[in-house]
Amino acid sequence: MNAARNVTIIPATRSKFTSIPTLSTAKKRVAAYARVSTDSEEQQTSYEAQVDYYTNYIQSKPEWQFVDMYCDEGVSGVSTKKRVGFNRMIADAMDGKIDLIITKSVSRFARNTVDTLTTVRKLKEKGVEVYFEKEQIFTLDSKGELLITIMSSLAQEESRSMSENIKWGHQKRFADGKINLPYKQFLGYEKGADGFPKVIPEQAKIVQRIYRQFLLGRSVGSIAKGLTADGIPTPAGKEKWTHSTVKSILSNEKYCGNAILQKRYVADFLTKKQKDNNGEYPKYFVEGSHEPIISVEIFEMVQAELKKRSESKVKKVGDSIFSGMVFCGDCGSVYTSKVWHSNDKYRRIIWQCINKFSKDKEKCSTPHFTEEQLKDIFIQAFNEVFDNKDEVLSNLQMGIDVITDTAEIDKQCTELESELEVVTELLRNHIADNAIQAIDQEVYQQGYDRLASRYDGVKSRLKQLSEQREQRKAKRIEIDKFMATLRQQERFIDDFDEELFAISVERIVVCGNGGVRVVFRDGQCIRK
Repeated sequence: MNAARNVTIIPATRSKFTSIPTLSTAKKRVAAYARVSTDSEEQQTSYEAQVDYYTNYIQSKPEWQFVDMYCDEGVSGVSTKKRVGFNRMIADAMDGKIDLIITKSVSRFARNTVDTLTTVRKLKEKGVEVYFEKEQIFTLDSKGELLITIMSSLAQEESRSMSENIKWGHQKRFADGKINLPYKQFLGYEKGADGFPKVIPEQAKIVQRIYRQFLLGRSVGSIAKGLTADGIPTPAGKEKWTHSTVKSILSNEKYCGNAILQKRYVADFLTKKQKDNNGEYPKYFVEGSHEPIISVEIFEMVQAELKKRSESKVKKVGDSIFSGMVFCGDCGSVYTSKVWHSNDKYRRIIWQCINKFSKDKEKCSTPHFTEEQLKDIFIQAFNEVFDNKDEVLSNLQMGIDVITDTAEIDKQCTELESELEVVTELLRNHIADNAIQAIDQEVYQQGYDRLASRYDGVKSRLKQLSEQREQRKAKRIEIDKFMATLRQQERFIDDFDEELFAISVERIVVCGNGGVRVVFRDGQCIRK
């Protein structure tokens, strides 16, 4: 029989978390964290109260040593990424400067379960404890993590509920046609006394300049450089204009007094990440919602020109009105400008086919032209049109409805949209049938592929027709503008007018025999 074993307990002398001797009398280094999520006066008072309370509370404990008060103002607790004070506190704790962190509640620490638990566990590994006063949770306690998980989940659900309520409020405001611009970064408008956008005349002139220069043929990049060179601040108050800033102004319908609401939406209430609304939520078009800075006609002309330039292989380069407007009749390539005799008195700008002296392609027979010659060609061509002004206007008036009519396209689009709904429902039923009853999967896949192919075909056709409709609408605007300009013109022109050229001319084609065709926006072609 075995003799009884003698077992002696050797008591722990160090903390399993901090490795500090258990009998140590060293003061515990304590910090506090306070946060409010808005900048309102009421929340500001709450914030100041938290700071004052925790500073006095820690300093009143003789066994504690006050480290610091870490704070964040006007920052959401859903994510910890943008909380400077919070992140500084965690860094100090990880560096061994803090033993205990006190905060008001789990919701003040973070409303994201993942962030809360990740941070608490990271601190726990370093022996740093967090005390949540409202819930009376010590994270180094055996019950701490379970309680934190429960409380964090509740806080996260509260954030979700608040996000849904805010989203509902936005959608209700959109449905009522109420608009709210980011005025601090929106050129041309300020919030008026009635709550609606009010035009700022000085800024409106900059917007009008951008639209005018774009229609006069200048590239977006060139417009941006010009604004920067003139010392005009961007909508955000910066010195340098970018391509994207100018393009956003050119493509924003609010400048013509209309508004499309809910273009973007918050995809994740935790990250606050926004996405473009491509049909996930309804959009709202509010016509005549506020005072316009530019006309609807000008705006639509710019949209048509933006689309035309984006689809064209020819890109606008430089400031010249002729950039991207003159083409070679031999190879179809664009004419580009070159400077001759740049350093002497014979300096001049000439335009020639980009492939004129290309080694890889056959040399074109088309001649070069000086900028003055191109201007003279336009003056002659326009005066020829003006000489037959009444006849041109009469013919255009009779033919414009035929040229730009969209009735048949609209009818086809309506039929295709109905077919799309039918095919979508057939697909939905086909998938549902497969889910509730045994179907041969090969037969199912064949049926699915057939319906999916039909859906894609209808959608592709609908897209083509929609593009044709937009092209005809754009053409209508171009012709209307050309007709209005021609009506207002009272005499032959003697000097080159950039705006008149931009409104009137579609393109200039240089032929191999030295002749030139000036194609106007109404479709007529004048040979010179």
